[in-house]
Amino acid sequence: MSNPIVARLRVAPAVAAALADRRPVVALESTLISHGLPYPQNLEVARASEAAVREGGAEPATVAIRDGQVLVGLSDADLEALATAPLGSVRKAARPSLAAALAAGGWAATTVSATMIAAHAAGIRVFATGGIGGVHRGALGGAAPSFDISSDLEELGRTPMAVVCAGPKAILDVPATLEYLETHGVPVLTIGQDTVPGFYARSSGIASAQVAPDVDRAAEICRMQLELGLGGILVCVPVPAAEALRDDVARNAIEQAISEAHGANVQGPATTPWLLARIAELTKGRSIRANTALTVNDARVAGRLAVLLGT
Repeated sequence: MSNPIVARLRVAPAVAAALADRRPVVALESTLISHGLPYPQNLEVARASEAAVREGGAEPATVAIRDGQVLVGLSDADLEALATAPLGSVRKAARPSLAAALAAGGWAATTVSATMIAAHAAGIRVFATGGIGGVHRGALGGAAPSFDISSDLEELGRTPMAVVCAGPKAILDVPATLEYLETHGVPVLTIGQDTVPGFYARSSGIASAQVAPDVDRAAEICRMQLELGLGGILVCVPVPAAEALRDDVARNAIEQAISEAHGANVQGPATTPWLLARIAELTKGRSIRANTALTVNDARVAGRLAVLLGT
């Protein structure tokens, strides 16, 4: 059965040529540009991520939505338009909001789940992002459980793709996120260390279910996962040591930001950007540097992984 989303795709010429020639392509999300980092860091990291994919030997394909079409591969002018768009003017598209974003017209940035949907429809099998969404703290318990769980996790269970990241975002309930992924049959594979990365920090302190010593071995496991049609696989890479926050610094900033968010009654989709901005303030910008470094590093590893997978 054909994928109806294909009719909505507008694939950039360089990406289309790479796919036609069976050269490796890596998808990149766009919410980091519009919702994740301030200007000009958002534009710098978008450009650096695309350059890192090319360094790895693959073609980058940043994904976004504009005027009812899913763009697979953005021009530099597109990247700048997203990076400088007025606050609130760019929608955020995930699986639950993808149809609305397409119907609304204008710009929408794609989250992990929407990027995976578009990339899979285009024939791309590797995707690089900073960190995935997951189970929010308090979602499964407490006085008023919210059941706030990102659609990223369900997408990983259903869409066959290797997703390279620095682990779940550190503001989440990481143990619950990993348990949720296991329940949905999603392998979590960490490269080069025994613990799942801690996003801003090198380690979350939680043992990784699977470990690969290097990208070559990770590619072998990813190839088998995709060939067997078992859904997605999460490939975790720690933030480069030079830009990583110390575990205690990251933990204290996150706990303080979450406490302040509760006090300010910040809820729903506004929570993540509010927390990321507050953590940046508390760490005097070091979290932004770590976020930038890990995102670009993930793109570089994904480029290498795509080459090894032969796609």
